[in-house]
Amino acid sequence: MRATRLIMGMPIAVEIIDANAAAHVESIFTFFEEVDVRFSTYKTDSEISKINRGEIAADDYSHEMREIFTLAEKTKRETQGFFDIRRPDGTIDPSGIVKGWAIQKAAEMLLQRGVEHFFLDVGGDIQSHGLNEEDEEWTVGIRSPFVLSQLVKVLIPHAQGVATSGTYIRGQHIYNPRAPDRTIDDIVSLTVIGPNVLEADRYATAAFAMGRDGISFVESLPGFEGYMIDRNGIATMTTGFQKYTV
Repeated sequence: MRATRLIMGMPIAVEIIDANAAAHVESIFTFFEEVDVRFSTYKTDSEISKINRGEIAADDYSHEMREIFTLAEKTKRETQGFFDIRRPDGTIDPSGIVKGWAIQKAAEMLLQRGVEHFFLDVGGDIQSHGLNEEDEEWTVGIRSPFVLSQLVKVLIPHAQGVATSGTYIRGQHIYNPRAPDRTIDDIVSLTVIGPNVLEADRYATAAFAMGRDGISFVESLPGFEGYMIDRNGIATMTTGFQKYTV
């Protein structure tokens, strides 16, 4: 069973190969709705909005919020400050890490319920497991940032996580914390394959903020591969990336 809904301001596609697929799909959508209610910076009654207005003390943060803040701080340290959920205006926007975290949580939920074959696609960030309905490994396409209807690469992630950061759909929504007033325009897309979608997502965001240097950063990470497209349409990949291509 495959279904798609618009949640968290993006399309969320869930495909499950299981006898109880419908019930599992519904529970996954419910989970993402709960994530949106807690972390959306666009909802005035969300927990993060209340935190930004100073209405919730640190001691009263939810367990989920504490987990996100801990992950964000860890990522900031590991990326030499290129990932930072605190914006130049002082507000906190955790969206750069919440998506990957939520997808990973959803995947763990399915595995705990005994679901072996599934595909989660949340705004282009993907976690798959098992086989598709043709009893073949799941495949993931990397979209051309210049012609969105075209794919530039097709991957077999082998249950790894896949995350793409870029400006070709949402514009300049990613910023370099070291130079917040400078737009990132030397690259347009950077895809990261990692041990799971959470790890891929948090490093993809930071690597994109680095601009052209981001692909070298991904190269330096054990267990990660990357594929970068610059503004001229020239692609650069890490040394082991091709082992995932069709």
